[in-house]
Amino acid sequence: MDSKIAICPGSFDPITVGHLDIIMRAAKLFDHVVVAVMSNDSKKCSFSNEERVKLIKDVIEFYHLDNVSVEHSDMLLADYAKEKRATTIVKGLRAVSDFEYEFQMALTNKKLNPDADTVFLTSPAENMFLSSSVVKLIASRGGDISGFVPDVIHDYIKSRLQRKGEN
Repeated sequence: MDSKIAICPGSFDPITVGHLDIIMRAAKLFDHVVVAVMSNDSKKCSFSNEERVKLIKDVIEFYHLDNVSVEHSDMLLADYAKEKRATTIVKGLRAVSDFEYEFQMALTNKKLNPDADTVFLTSPAENMFLSSSVVKLIASRGGDISGFVPDVIHDYIKSRLQRKGEN
């Protein structure tokens, strides 16, 4: 039987506990999960592709998610899923406001790659407000981001974003 491979895409700039929740839940549902750090030309990232991949790898290793790997991709998500032989794209939804955009993307990806379905996992209530943008704003102003990002990478993210905020 073929293993069930899922792609969990995002910019992860930086990874939050909300992202981690979705990744951990996907890891329970699929044989293998590829966390795909995607390039997004419409976003100005605070962390390089290499940094984002390394931060996620550190988190994955810390939580012993042995069926999860992390890669960067500049490809279209539908093409990347084909390349990885993934049958599922996993996306997290925080609120109804996410749904319209994510639904449009799911339909587009299905048109480009009919073999991949999109599955939406809803965020628990405590993470519904959380985004990488919120983390960056709080950290750049010297605020407390503990509880918003995984502990294992907290200090790196805090020091990195505080430096950016001082410039």
